Amino acid sequence: MKLKSLAAGAALVVVALALAFTLNSYYVFVLANIALIAIVGIGLNVLLGLTGQVSFGHVGFYAIGAYTVAILTTKAGWSFWPAWGAGTLIAAALGAVLALPALRVKGPYLAMITIAFSFIVQHAIVEMPDLTGGQNGIMGIMPPQLVASWGPEQTVTVLAVLAAAVLMIGYALLSRGTWGAAMRAVNDSETAAQSIGLNPLVVKTAAFTLSAATAGLAGGLFAPLSSFVTAETFSFMQSILFVLVVIVGGAGTIVGPIVGALIVGMLPELLASLESYRLLFFGALLLLVLWVAPEGLVGLWRQVMAKLQNVARAGGVNESAEGQPAAAAAAAAAGALALPQRKRASLAADGLGITFGGVRAVSELSMRVPVGAVTSLIGPNGAGKTTALNMLSGFYRPSTGKVALGSKSLTGLSAFRIARAGVARTYQTSQLFGTLSVEDNVALAMSRGRLGGLLASGRYRSETVRQQARALLAFCGYEGSPAINAAGLAHVDRRLVEIARALATDPDALLLDEPAAGLSREDKDRLATLLRRIADAGIGVALVEHDMTLVMSISDQLVVLDAGRRLAVGTPSEVQNDPAVKQAYLGESLEVASKESSTTRTPGAELLGVDALVAGYGAEPVLHGISLQVRAGEMVALLGANGAGKSTLMRTLAGLHGSQSGAMHIDGHQLEGRAAEDIVGLGLVLVPEGRQVFPELSVLDNIRLGAFLDQTDREARVESMLQRFPRLRERLHQRAGLLSGGEQQMLAVARGLMSRPRVLLLDEPSLGLAPKVIAELFAALDRLREENMTILLVDQMAGLALALADRAYVMEGGHVVAQGTAAEIAANDELADAYLGGHG
Repeated sequence: MKLKSLAAGAALVVVALALAFTLNSYYVFVLANIALIAIVGIGLNVLLGLTGQVSFGHVGFYAIGAYTVAILTTKAGWSFWPAWGAGTLIAAALGAVLALPALRVKGPYLAMITIAFSFIVQHAIVEMPDLTGGQNGIMGIMPPQLVASWGPEQTVTVLAVLAAAVLMIGYALLSRGTWGAAMRAVNDSETAAQSIGLNPLVVKTAAFTLSAATAGLAGGLFAPLSSFVTAETFSFMQSILFVLVVIVGGAGTIVGPIVGALIVGMLPELLASLESYRLLFFGALLLLVLWVAPEGLVGLWRQVMAKLQNVARAGGVNESAEGQPAAAAAAAAAGALALPQRKRASLAADGLGITFGGVRAVSELSMRVPVGAVTSLIGPNGAGKTTALNMLSGFYRPSTGKVALGSKSLTGLSAFRIARAGVARTYQTSQLFGTLSVEDNVALAMSRGRLGGLLASGRYRSETVRQQARALLAFCGYEGSPAINAAGLAHVDRRLVEIARALATDPDALLLDEPAAGLSREDKDRLATLLRRIADAGIGVALVEHDMTLVMSISDQLVVLDAGRRLAVGTPSEVQNDPAVKQAYLGESLEVASKESSTTRTPGAELLGVDALVAGYGAEPVLHGISLQVRAGEMVALLGANGAGKSTLMRTLAGLHGSQSGAMHIDGHQLEGRAAEDIVGLGLVLVPEGRQVFPELSVLDNIRLGAFLDQTDREARVESMLQRFPRLRERLHQRAGLLSGGEQQMLAVARGLMSRPRVLLLDEPSLGLAPKVIAELFAALDRLREENMTILLVDQMAGLALALADRAYVMEGGHVVAQGTAAEIAANDELADAYLGGHG
């Protein structure tokens, strides 16, 4: 804690103690109650402010502490001091027991469990009159004695104020230490926390136990303060006030519970004449705070002071920037030595398999991730690549097969234990701990889940660890400030910091899931260099990535998956020239694309046009000047590897994603800037990737919703859809979520056709479907083609798509790299290169 904070806290304690000996007994009683509320608030701040868990049942622990002291001192003959300790320990033990089932659920379910606990405690008190006095309660509770001349209120006030001060210091030490960082990490991302060796259940249980103990400690002081306890004293309303203390003051701040306790404790006294409106005032206060200061009053104060400091510095010179180049150079030099040199073990899988709902996602997968090499898992959409990574890292438990790191078996171990064993992981969507600084993200990972004492900062705050963290960041190419919060990082920096955090666990194997997603070509080149440096340092790298150019340039071996099975293993050159791999990526033989029906149709006038379209999800565009046209009655295939930008183009056309520049039109009507429902009204209808049916609605209701904008002849159109897809008639009144993948895809197409599209956008209709179902689906699409439906089709089965299409465009890296008739594209090497990378 800072010296100023300590001085302010000490001054507050002195003032509170002085008031305890100068105010009359009633106001001393009020002061003691404020201190007790602050104690409970400090404990709840551990739970709510650090781990993000909400409990509305802490009045139960408060009651347990109070009744334990009351029973032991009046009926068992104990003195106050051991009874107070016993009440605290019993509350802590019950908190730990309650946490085990409660923390396996989240959000409202956790709140409901804790509410139920408070009611159980209250009713148990009433139903055990021999022990608790029932409705009458227990009276005659004697206070402890510190000084003979002090009154009961003064004694309890002194104890409560000193306990609150000690607990506030303890909270400050906890929040700054390894455990506090771990609690914040679990709150930010339980998945990422497990990947650095943290056990979220243990971390959250520790937080729940600590908060329950403080509530029991406060309750133990409440009993002698009031001299009697009854069940009515510990109502559910009291729990609401405890939570209000933390929210009003500022969750996660050190002094927030003190500020909240002062407001919640004093407000009833200020509104004594309006007691019947107390709940109304508390409710209004909560709404006001959440509206004006969602981070609490302390958070609001910090924001105001930060703005004032920024204004004061606006005209000055930022001296901290001086010397940054030299510091960066020094960090980069240290980064070259950031990874310890030691013997590492290779990661191996033998016969891995997993089934989801009867569908076998991965079957009999055997592979090895050798040390000092980059092994890339590639394959079409739905091949099982990410599922394989999830099994290797423990986030999925394999149905069959084994995983081993060297001679150590990892089969069946949880994700955090596999991380501790030496397998690190990054994710498709970066999962940094946003409330921690960049440096703290990396430093916390160095513990590999071994956190030490609750109040000790241990290695986490040591200068040695901090230097190692900065060196790892420099090794990964991060050039920003290590002190800023990770939540505000740019996309490329998030990727680099996540890799640095994974390396901080000193792994034997590093698993990366699409690390290049969303990066510019320049950033991808830097990433490729980094991954090679990591492998050259002796770590085995397993990479899932859709950028085939990057994959082919850095990989030592490729493992090709198709429909969950290993299709091929080899060097990039061997895999690129493997006929079976081409078949998996491109679908049926491309020779079928040259069939006569693909070339005999006469196209109409241009119906859908795209000109120089630029779109993306951040500063770096995904689409770079895309131009294409679709003519009336024509089926056009849009082909390319994962990540080429096909789905982004479809979503942009449909109005689900904004464009940055360029033009789009359907039959002369401008599309850019229009809402998605307006675009449907113009006749441009998207059948999205992943089908996106409404799972809780019936098949019939899903179909009818397709006619939402035009209800004329709706039932006749429904009948035509059922004739087109007879299988849907058999499932008409079933919930759509219970249909098979193929049936859901038919339903999605039927729903799209109900909107009477002039142009139908089909995004990956064959994704995840069995070959027999794909054949049936494409037969239905062929019938649509024969009916002169205008279709823009994106599908991973390039051969089948070209067999139906009149023309095709090939995309790579957000650019159109080839276009022509289906036969021309089928014979063009650009298609295979777009899917499998250029030949070296």
